[in-house]
Amino acid sequence: MSSSRSSAFALIAVGGFVGAGGRYALAVWLPETFPWGTLAANVFGTFLLGVVLYDQHLADRLSAETRLLVGTGFCSSFTTYSTFAAETVSLSPALAAANVVANYVLGFAAILLGRAAVRWSR
Repeated sequence: MSSSRSSAFALIAVGGFVGAGGRYALAVWLPETFPWGTLAANVFGTFLLGVVLYDQHLADRLSAETRLLVGTGFCSSFTTYSTFAAETVSLSPALAAANVVANYVLGFAAILLGRAAVRWSR
């Protein structure tokens, strides 16, 4: 494995470690009456990914290494579709519907807010 690939792998691994730990911390810290931890992780992670992706297209201030660390490493392990799906099927029908709507509506809003934050900061 080349040095640059090793560095990229290390950045992704470090970001993934921090992201997974952060998601677990949210799940433990927030009330268990609803999957608040997963919702918070998905919304915040989507916002952050929006910032990383739109920065690359609009401002290009973040280095490739930062995008690997934050976008590929942190965000991909911090956000979770599988946990969202598993928690949703364990809820009552009304709460399951609320969880689906909240994750998608807030997720799309978060990505748009991430884009707006990059545009505003240029």
